[in-house]
Amino acid sequence: MNKTSYEGILPIHKPADFTSHDVVAKTRGILRMKRIGHTGTLDPAVTGVLPLCLGRATRMVEYLQELPKEYEATLVLGVATDTEDLTGSVTEKLERVQVTEAQLKEVLNRFLGTISQIPPMYSALKQNGKRLYELAREGVTVERAPREVTIYELELLHFDNSKDHPELTFRALCSKGTYIRTLCVDIGRALGVPAAMKQLKRTMSAGITESHCLTLEEVAVRVQNGTLQEALLPVDEAVRHLPAHTVHESRLKGALQGQRLPRSAVEPPAAPGSLFRLYSPEQVFLGIYRSDDETGTVSPVKVFLP
Repeated sequence: MNKTSYEGILPIHKPADFTSHDVVAKTRGILRMKRIGHTGTLDPAVTGVLPLCLGRATRMVEYLQELPKEYEATLVLGVATDTEDLTGSVTEKLERVQVTEAQLKEVLNRFLGTISQIPPMYSALKQNGKRLYELAREGVTVERAPREVTIYELELLHFDNSKDHPELTFRALCSKGTYIRTLCVDIGRALGVPAAMKQLKRTMSAGITESHCLTLEEVAVRVQNGTLQEALLPVDEAVRHLPAHTVHESRLKGALQGQRLPRSAVEPPAAPGSLFRLYSPEQVFLGIYRSDDETGTVSPVKVFLP
C-alpha cells in the first residue's frame, strides 16, 4: 500500500464528463490520501486545467481561486438553449446567420474590461440554500443579481462563416466568477442573434498552464514508480503573485513560532498593508505574512513550518 504523504500543487488535466469533485475523489483513491482540495468548479463537459492542492497546500486553495483564469471557447451563432450551451434544450433557432469577421471583432472589443453578467440558471450558485441548477431542473426560474467580472483579454482564434450557423473560437483571460457560457450568449446578443456555447477548455488557472498538467492515468503511473512528488508544484507556487521577502537570521526563530515581528525584521521592507511571502535566509518558504502600518509590525496569515 502506498504510504507516501504528498504535499504541493498537482495540476490535473480534467477529462470530460467528470465533475471537479469526481476528480478529487479519483485522486484520493490513487494517492490514498484524504487531504486534497480543488481550486474551482468546472462543469462536467469542460476540460482542462484543474489544480489540486495536496496536504498542507490545501491551505492555499483560497489564493489560487482568486487568480485569473484563461479559457478557449467555441460558440455557435443562431441557436439558443435553456442551459446556454449545447447540452440543453433548444429554445430558439434561426435558419441562417450572416456575420462578418469585422463585425465579430468589433463586438468582442466591447467586452474587454469590467462587465456585468447575470449568472445562468444552470449553475452551482446557491439561492436560499438550493443550487440554481437544482431549481432549473424543477422548471423553476428565479431572479439572479448581476455580478461584475473582468475580461482582461479576448482574442478571436478561429471563425467559420461557411455554415448556416457560424462558429467562432475565442480565448478569454478573465477574473474569478466569469461565466463563459453567459459571455457566449451575450456576444450573440450584441450581434443581434441567439448563441450557445459548443465547447469549453480551461487553458490556464492561477498561472498554471496545460503544459504543467498530468492526466489521472499519468498520476497513477507516477505513484507506482515513485515520481509523483517531483511533478508537484511547491506550495508557494500558489502565491507567486505576492512579493517575496526574507526574514533576518536573528528573527528566524520568532518567524518559525508564528510570532508577530517588527517590520524591520524582513528585507526588503514590506509595503504597508501588503500580503507577502516570507522566506528564511536559506530561502525556505515560511508562510504568508501581512504588513500592518498602524503597529509597524508584520503578522503571520498562514505559517508553513519547514
